[in-house]
Amino acid sequence: MYEDMKIYSYSSIDYERCGCYIEIYEIEFTFNNSREVGSLATIVFDQVSKVYDAGGKKLAAANEVSFAIDQGEFAVILGPSGAGKSTILNLLGGMDYASSGRILIGGRNITNYDDEQLADYRAQYIGFVFQFYNLIPTLTALENVALIKDVVPNALDAAQVLQSVGLGEHLHKFPSQLSGGEQQRVSIARAIAKNPALLLCDEPTGALDSATGVVILGLLQQMSREQGKTIVVVTHNAALAQAADRVIQLKDGRVIAVTPNQTPLAVNEVSW
Repeated sequence: MYEDMKIYSYSSIDYERCGCYIEIYEIEFTFNNSREVGSLATIVFDQVSKVYDAGGKKLAAANEVSFAIDQGEFAVILGPSGAGKSTILNLLGGMDYASSGRILIGGRNITNYDDEQLADYRAQYIGFVFQFYNLIPTLTALENVALIKDVVPNALDAAQVLQSVGLGEHLHKFPSQLSGGEQQRVSIARAIAKNPALLLCDEPTGALDSATGVVILGLLQQMSREQGKTIVVVTHNAALAQAADRVIQLKDGRVIAVTPNQTPLAVNEVSW
């Protein structure tokens, strides 16, 4: 568990001729008197809190949370129910506002964004896999996934993505004709088809049998390793930590441990 976190150094380069602006951060962490420095971290939570007003009482769903996830990592956030996992995911995805602290994505502080900027951020960079499928009942599986092309011009081919999650024979079925696990796979396919830089998954295999769950998690891990996508999976299943590049453990809204994994297993090698 780390005791302190601060911006170690910062620099910016403005290249007028090429029209680009680059921000570079180095983040210093202190883990019980040892130092780990990571540059160009995709995700940085810096003393982030989220406090709700519950009947006149203040409830901290996230309490001074600090961690970093590098670009292309397959990261797992672990914790029991009520630990604050979904709160962290909502903050990371721009679905909610932090009460205090900073959230840096690629060096940009999204805690300063207004509603319109957050909407653009979600549309351009984020893919979501929710516990609830959120499928449109009057559209087929293929149509539900293909809808993303209306939002993202470089979306992946819907039929091919559905094939990759094992639904090639169910393209033209409506949600009511699919099992709960199959609907979850349509939801996952829709998120993957968006081709996001950052994919946020809230218990993505909760409605799946173990064999199908391994296939889906293997696909997510492959996206991280081969395409450089940053994948963040929220789960209560500690076994998945064996396959993660980084494990963040939460309890009662606080980070209790951040563990980099130098030798992650392939998902199909994990002892479930």
